[in-house]
Amino acid sequence: MPKKAKSKAKSKAKLNIKKSKKGRRAAPPKRRKVAVSIPALEAAATEAADFAAKHEAAAAESKGAAEQRRSDADAARQEVAKLEAAAKKAKRDVAWGAAAVKEANNRAAKLDALAEKARREATGREAAAERARRAAAEKARREAAQQAKREAAEKARLEAIERAKRKAAEKAERDAARKAEREAARQAKREAAEKAKIEAAERAQREAAEKAEREAARKVEREAAKEAKREAARIAKIEAAAEAKRQAAEKVEAEREAAEGAEREAAVIREVGEPAESEVAAKPESSNSDGPSFTDGIRRK
Repeated sequence: MPKKAKSKAKSKAKLNIKKSKKGRRAAPPKRRKVAVSIPALEAAATEAADFAAKHEAAAAESKGAAEQRRSDADAARQEVAKLEAAAKKAKRDVAWGAAAVKEANNRAAKLDALAEKARREATGREAAAERARRAAAEKARREAAQQAKREAAEKARLEAIERAKRKAAEKAERDAARKAEREAARQAKREAAEKAKIEAAERAQREAAEKAEREAARKVEREAAKEAKREAARIAKIEAAAEAKRQAAEKVEAEREAAEGAEREAAVIREVGEPAESEVAAKPESSNSDGPSFTDGIRRK
């Protein structure tokens, strides 16, 4: 086998080993955050841990198989190393013959191909085991997330039902309280209206009684005023009659005094002489021609 092909095969094997190691060291995918409660998360984490333990056991079995394949590949590599050593020895012994060298090269190439195939198969098995482990972990994570989501949804539904029940109970209590307040207000209103009606009736009765008393008082006052007026008129009539009598008496007295004076004058005239008597006689004739005098009326009375 030429040195160039041999070094190329070795570099390719090293690259495959690095890729397989890099694939094994790959970081697990980031988990999405789920907004659930702590008890739900703990339960989900427990279930996820159980599920992951199951899949880890399966992954451990597949890893054991991969380790077996890896040991087979190591044995193959050791065989390749031996063959390479033998090839080197054969190259050193190139004098032994071109046919032996060619046969050794062919055997070395076959063994390199087998080793490369074994390495590829081991790398593929390891990658498959890693993919299976990742898929199992991802599946466990998804199932745990779905379980936690379902539990959170169930809890949210139960909480919503409980809130709705509480709200309905509170609303019923508020409605009952408002109804009781309305009934109390209506009862108070009815009582106030009844009280106002009774008070209005009593007030109307009092006002009617007061009005009747006032009417009776006014009637008594009017009767008293009429009586006082009649009494005053009677007294005034009596006083007027007395005044008229007094005036008549005064007039009679004055006429009497005048008559007496006239008689005295007539006596004096008679004593004086005849002419005086003729004049005195003429005066009674003139008074008789005029009608009865005031003194005659008084005398008749």
